[in-house]
Amino acid sequence: MRYLFSFLVILFSISVSSAQEIAITIDDAPRRDTKLFSGTERTQTLIENLKKAKVPDVLIFVITKQINENSIKRLKAYEKAGFHLANHTHNHFSANKEDLDVFLEDITIAHKTLEKFDNYIPFFRYPYLHHGDNRKTRDRVRAHLQNLGYGIGYVTVDNYEWYMDSLLQNALTEGKEVDYEALKNVYITSLWETITFYDTIARQTLGRSPKHILLVHENDITALYIGELVEYMRSQGWKIISPQEAYTYPIASIVPDVLYNNQGRVAAIARGQGWERRRLSHEAKNEACLEALFERQNVFK
Repeated sequence: MRYLFSFLVILFSISVSSAQEIAITIDDAPRRDTKLFSGTERTQTLIENLKKAKVPDVLIFVITKQINENSIKRLKAYEKAGFHLANHTHNHFSANKEDLDVFLEDITIAHKTLEKFDNYIPFFRYPYLHHGDNRKTRDRVRAHLQNLGYGIGYVTVDNYEWYMDSLLQNALTEGKEVDYEALKNVYITSLWETITFYDTIARQTLGRSPKHILLVHENDITALYIGELVEYMRSQGWKIISPQEAYTYPIASIVPDVLYNNQGRVAAIARGQGWERRRLSHEAKNEACLEALFERQNVFK
C-alpha cells in the first residue's frame, strides 16, 4: 500500500506532456582488440561518431579488471571527450551466481580504482542486470551501494546488441564477407524496435514516456553505427539527453519489490504491476530471431 501511494504521488507530480528523450550508456569498457578494431581504434571510432552526432554526454560503465597501461589511455580519451565513467564491478560477476561477500568486495575494488579518474561519477550498473536472485542478496547489495554513495545505473531499454556483435565477430573469424550496409540496417532497426517497445510499456504503466536510458556496449557494432542510430532517433522526434539528466527522472526512485530486474527498470515496474514476464521482452532479444533476421537480410556471405 505504501508503494502504491508513493507511485501515485510521483505520477501526479509528472507533467502530462509526453517528451520522448533518451540517454546513451555504454557497458563493459575497455574491451579487448578484435579482428575489426584494436581497442584504441574502437574507442576513437566511438568518440568520433558520438561527437559527430552531437551526443551531449555518455556514461561509460567500466570493468576495472580490464584496465591496463594501454586501456587506461582509452578511458582518459573518453574523459577528454567530455564523457563520464561509472562502476561495472572489477570482474563482471553476476549477483545471481557469485558469492555475496565476493560480489560486494568486487564493487569496492572497482570503486577504489575509478575514484581516481576526474570524470568518474558514482553510478553502479549490475553486470547482466542481475540484482540477485533472492531478496537477501538484492537488499545487501543495495545497502552496500548506498553506503558507498552510489546511484543505481538502471536502464529502461535493454536489447541484444551484444549478440549482434558476437555474430559479426564469428563471421569475421570464419572469413565471411560482411555487408556493412545490411548490418547497419539490422542494428538500427532492432534497437529502434526495442526502444519503442519499452516506451510503449512505459506509457501503459507510467502514463507517459519517461527519460529513457539505452544500454549498449563498447563493441565494434556500436562503434560503427551509434552515430547513425542517434540520427535516426532524432528523425523520429526523439531528443538525446545526458545520462545525468535522465537519472533525475522520478522513476529513479520507483524501485518495485520484485526480483525481475534483468529487462530494465520499465519492465520491473510493469512486473510489479502484475504484467506477465512473456510480455516484457521483445523478440529482438532472442538469439534465434536475430540469427534468422541476419540470414534474411544477407548480412554475411
